Amino acid sequence: MKLVFLDSDTLPYPIEHPLWVTQWVQRPATEQNTEEVVEALQDAEICITNKIKITPAILAQCPKLKFICVAATGYDCIDLRAAREHGVTVSNVPGYSAQSVAEHVMACLFALARSLPLYAKLGRTDWSESKHFCVHSRPILNVQGATLGVFGNGAIGQAVAQRATAMGMQILFAEHRNRPTVREGYTRFETVIAQSDVITLHCPLNETTRHMISQAEVANMKPGAFIINSARGPLINETALLDGLQTGHLGGAALDVLTEEPPAADHALLKLDHPNLLITPHIAWAAQSGLANLAHGVRVNLDAFYQGQPVHVVS
Repeated sequence: MKLVFLDSDTLPYPIEHPLWVTQWVQRPATEQNTEEVVEALQDAEICITNKIKITPAILAQCPKLKFICVAATGYDCIDLRAAREHGVTVSNVPGYSAQSVAEHVMACLFALARSLPLYAKLGRTDWSESKHFCVHSRPILNVQGATLGVFGNGAIGQAVAQRATAMGMQILFAEHRNRPTVREGYTRFETVIAQSDVITLHCPLNETTRHMISQAEVANMKPGAFIINSARGPLINETALLDGLQTGHLGGAALDVLTEEPPAADHALLKLDHPNLLITPHIAWAAQSGLANLAHGVRVNLDAFYQGQPVHVVS
């Protein structure tokens, strides 16, 4: 049985190879074009992918393919309808990075509230010339007592809320946008937007969540509010975010994801000189615990498929 891992360098942690896999092909990287992906998957029955998209055109040309294991929680890289039509089972690895992402969000939360990007810079550039023992610039805020709006109530959203509650924050879980009724334990989408001091995103990317934070949402956020995105870049309309930061309506942002990854060198947010903007290269999930959990989860999914009882199947 042949297995191909299309972008194996995205998981710098060893996966124990099952003995029943007779040919295991690791491709450190694969270009996102139909011809190269099809060539890579020729004669493969199993594909592991992290972010390489598997499209209907690819599936149509890979008739031997029977199983796709997404080495991630999000599975927006797979056309699920086409996979069903071609009899291909798709599994993901849910919850593997809850601790890693939650701790990353906490780090970003403190960095934004205390304006650490700016003060870290001033410590190197302005402190030695100061007339006083300290340098004052932007206000420094406490997180205790602040309201955290959590969009997404899965393992990661819950882990973030648990840590934020321990720090004395008020938690609001946002209901789905445009949902006519509000479930118990949730708050109306628009209310969370308007009342949160900090918004953190932990939603899957789909057609209902794409650009869920756009011009209207940014305008309705509290002046000086922060936004943290460690889920998927397209959840945010980047033009709206850029405007909010440039006008000063938003107090800052911490982005671990962008709409295009990797981004162009001239990406507007990368070029923005803002004192409270953090951009990290999609590594919130990648603590050593997260890497180990992901490698283990991939192995579990492979064995379950081989045994004829696939787990974590997405549809």
